[in-house]
Amino acid sequence: MAVLETQGLHKRFGKVQALDGVDLSVEPGEVYGFIGPNGAGKSTTIRILLGILRASAGSARIFGLDAWRDAATIHRDIAYVPGDVSLWSNLSGGEVIDLFLRLRTGREGRYRNELIERFDFDPTKKCGAYSKGNRQKVALIAAFSADAGLYIMDEPTSGLDPLMELVFRECVADVKARGASVLLSSHILSEVELLCDRMSIIRQGRVIDSGTLADMRHLTRNRVSLETDAPVRGLDRLSGVHDLQADGTTTTFTLDNAQTPQLLAFLADKDVRHLTSAPPTLEELFMGHYAG
Repeated sequence: MAVLETQGLHKRFGKVQALDGVDLSVEPGEVYGFIGPNGAGKSTTIRILLGILRASAGSARIFGLDAWRDAATIHRDIAYVPGDVSLWSNLSGGEVIDLFLRLRTGREGRYRNELIERFDFDPTKKCGAYSKGNRQKVALIAAFSADAGLYIMDEPTSGLDPLMELVFRECVADVKARGASVLLSSHILSEVELLCDRMSIIRQGRVIDSGTLADMRHLTRNRVSLETDAPVRGLDRLSGVHDLQADGTTTTFTLDNAQTPQLLAFLADKDVRHLTSAPPTLEELFMGHYAG
């Protein structure tokens, strides 16, 4: 059974259709990416999953329970990290972490002290003195300290430096190894590319593509760079070759994956010195969906 599942999820705010039939399914032990620009519907979907908003139509279920009716029960086994963390300025970071943990579980988290050290965090300072990155650390430490079955994260590394982003990735790998699931909404496409088993791209309230990165790359073109002893003629006549650019003996183009055997056959009698063919990055896939 899926840990998290939405089917035909709709949400309207007056005349604005924020979500238009969103389908998601996150399996046990899976890290699932949820990407899209601001206003695409990511945060609205997450608020429905958290029981903060009620869907206009469709269903949202976590652990088999209704996200709206059973929100209190569901929250006992989920951890949530927003992208903009607000804290009580008169409490210390350590006090807030402990408060969050006791609200969830009634006890201190198993990994609290270890995570404070890993995130290089000073829990004795008042929250009013924290930078955005340190406020983010409070939420991350509280979340990862809990033995949750599902972690819902909405831009969780906002404000973190690259070293702390690496620690975050290690923590995600740790909770996955324990069998927990993660829904990761992020603008940092390299982060999604490194961490996620599957992902969905949302645009204007609709999921426009889902699957593994390999699944989505299968539908796209590889970028090819070719160096030869002499200029190559006739590439423009091959089917599947696009965006051809030649500069003397160096040629670059994009190629439909299915046409790779044809290209190799064409180059068999050419004096090829160097050939690279690279699949697109997630960022290139993402921008391709939004072109135009």
